Amino acid sequence: MQNTPAKPYAPSCEENKEVILKVLSPLFANKHSVLEIGSGTGQHAVYFAQQMPHLQWQTSDLPENHDGIRLWIKDSGLQNVAEPIELNVSARQWPNCQYDAIFTANSFHIMSQKNVSDLFAHIAQQLKPQGLLVVYGPFNFKGEFTSPSNQQFDAFLKNRDPKSGIKDFEWLNELATEAGLMFKQDFAMPQNNRILCWQKL
Repeated sequence: MQNTPAKPYAPSCEENKEVILKVLSPLFANKHSVLEIGSGTGQHAVYFAQQMPHLQWQTSDLPENHDGIRLWIKDSGLQNVAEPIELNVSARQWPNCQYDAIFTANSFHIMSQKNVSDLFAHIAQQLKPQGLLVVYGPFNFKGEFTSPSNQQFDAFLKNRDPKSGIKDFEWLNELATEAGLMFKQDFAMPQNNRILCWQKL
């Protein structure tokens, strides 16, 4: 008898899913398709797809995370969340699809600056006109940390990977502007996180 593999589980996804949903629900009310970059365990995808059944939620990640995402999707029984596609933000070619919105959570601070730059270089091609880019996580403003805990978290990240770390909003907004996106809104979130939203012009 084969053992059924356990679904991966991230406590942070369970803790922040409801507060993120409160922001996403009005933003995505008139949207139909969403690409999630860096679906991780798959927990967010399943929860948001369940709570917003009008959306077709496309998961994506590096191949090593696909099995776990598939387990969450399979157990959910949902028809509006799609199995993960392979997506490396720094790959030359991205999937040839367009979406009404792109969402990513807790990813920018793990990425290098090159990864983030590459993401913005591709993002406009993936968004339909008036499409939204919505990013959740910690951010700096004018080069300053928003809390001592974020400064400690940044040091932890850089100790693990010197290329990672919390990114500056102003730099991100420059990249977005160059990509043809306009900054739309900044939402304060618990535990010194934010949700930043840009819209394709």
